[in-house]
Amino acid sequence: MRVVARAMWPTTEPLLLSAGLASGMRCLDVGCGAGDVSLALARIVGASGSVNGVDQDEIKVQFAREDADRERLNNVQFRASNVEQLDDDAEYDLVYARFLLTHLRDPAAVLRRMMRATRPGGVIVVEDIDHGGVFSHPHSPALEQFVGLYNRVVRSRGADPEIGPKLPGLFREVGLAELHVSHVQPVYIDGEAKQIHRITLDNIAPALTAAGFATDAELEVLTRALDAFLTRPDTLVSTPRIFQVWARRP
Repeated sequence: MRVVARAMWPTTEPLLLSAGLASGMRCLDVGCGAGDVSLALARIVGASGSVNGVDQDEIKVQFAREDADRERLNNVQFRASNVEQLDDDAEYDLVYARFLLTHLRDPAAVLRRMMRATRPGGVIVVEDIDHGGVFSHPHSPALEQFVGLYNRVVRSRGADPEIGPKLPGLFREVGLAELHVSHVQPVYIDGEAKQIHRITLDNIAPALTAAGFATDAELEVLTRALDAFLTRPDTLVSTPRIFQVWARRP
């Protein structure tokens, strides 16, 4: 997650600033993970603002708290809670979620809770993926296989790995209008971000084998093939397409 956070911040920061993020604002980061965006928000809103981060993973939340203490950021707090039970009411100037809705069975329900947490006139900002849009040059059968496996395991859990282009429809469904929509897709020739898909494969391997989508032996072959492709200096690899949507609560 730290690799993803470092890779995504150069496109997330301008999105948040274009949505009106400024000093003194009160912000909520929904599905904050280890708190990388929450901490960045805290730096931007400053001592006159505040940030709350919420995630259901207590271990990640504890990492976030430790990082906040290390940086002496007193304007950010974290809590471990299921985002599907978010009950904040009209408290925040800006509510944000990145790569969260794609993992949920009922993303519209959580988006409604995010809207409820936003004060009237406040901003709801969401970034999420179209995972099928991953590409490479030259074409990599190993990467294509990984994308297929990832999409399959996410769908098996009732979630949507290609939710990105559906975000405007979800915003309208919950009653948001005057949408702002943009799209980014970073591409890497080297560095740690080029390994995002390889790292993701390691993380989802237990789910793949448990569901019977691949054996350990098959994943070992796929891992070697991905490593061979990603370490080549002449290859390019993209992230998924990332859709960025924001709107104000009426």
